[in-house]
Amino acid sequence: TLFRSAMHGVMGPYVRKIVCEELGAPANSAVNCTPLEDFGGHHPDPNLTYAADLVETMKTGEHDFGAAFDGDGDRNMILGKNGFFVNPSDSVAVIAANIFCMPYFQQTGVRGFARSMPTSGALDRVAKATKIALYETPTGWKFFGNLMDANRLSLCGEESFGTGSDHIREKDGLWAVLAWLSIIATRKQSIEEILKDHWQKYGRNFFTRYDYEEVDADAANQMMKELETLMFDRSFIGQQLAYGDKVYTVEKADNFEYSDPVDGSISRNQGLRLLLTDGSRIIFRLSGTGSAGATVRLYIDSFEKDAKKIYEDPQEMLAPLVNIAQKISKLHERTGRTGPTVIT
Repeated sequence: TLFRSAMHGVMGPYVRKIVCEELGAPANSAVNCTPLEDFGGHHPDPNLTYAADLVETMKTGEHDFGAAFDGDGDRNMILGKNGFFVNPSDSVAVIAANIFCMPYFQQTGVRGFARSMPTSGALDRVAKATKIALYETPTGWKFFGNLMDANRLSLCGEESFGTGSDHIREKDGLWAVLAWLSIIATRKQSIEEILKDHWQKYGRNFFTRYDYEEVDADAANQMMKELETLMFDRSFIGQQLAYGDKVYTVEKADNFEYSDPVDGSISRNQGLRLLLTDGSRIIFRLSGTGSAGATVRLYIDSFEKDAKKIYEDPQEMLAPLVNIAQKISKLHERTGRTGPTVIT
């Protein structure tokens, strides 16, 4: 059975029409489908924090498939039975690995895959195995749009719950849900089984994002400047960073820049990246320095191919890297926070 929350955004009528009327899902499986100007007093963000009611409903085990959409319907969150969370970075990778379950791609073929830089490397592993071109872009859908216009891109995604294909030049939350339903219908497996099979085949990129919202903009800017100075010191390369019994070695540190293969434009200062010799990545980005303050985002991505470890909890697996990131950036001292606002 399906259970979906439109979070009182614009997707509600489409969910009712397509999923309930066309596909035959019961009407009571679609909730919060009346668009409201204030989104019912809630924050229409499809993540584990702001869609907590959907998460709790899925944890009862009564439903096999859960989905939530944001206010304008372009972003989505997928949940399996018992609240099994599909990380958006994994979602686009699974769609890529099962792309021919969708008749559209059987007709058009696949031109390329793309992900935003902070998104985990799970999609890269599918691209490598299938020998399909992969593009790593800055955050922002316009970079995907350029690639689509040039007929270089068929499927793309970002860790911030946006997934899309070249059927339109935008991310499309309902399309992502229908893509997942196509995969489930073809494979006749649960969401959890599909993910676990995927990790067995490709390995698992453990991924998390910590958002520190509405922090003091001056303090956040100062933190980023000091971090950049530390990372760009020549002696930083080769340094060992330790937490508990885990030791990581710095391979590269940079501020991500992107040369657009379509129009040749260069986008600089797209995020501080700390690349470690085991392939793990620590990324810091600062966004929004308006009246409500800034948001500091910390991303951690670490690949694991050991079959005994791929089902572990991401927060436990990534704890050493999170602690190292917080320590070298002095994140809590500089922002005055004791922890993030949202963890994905």
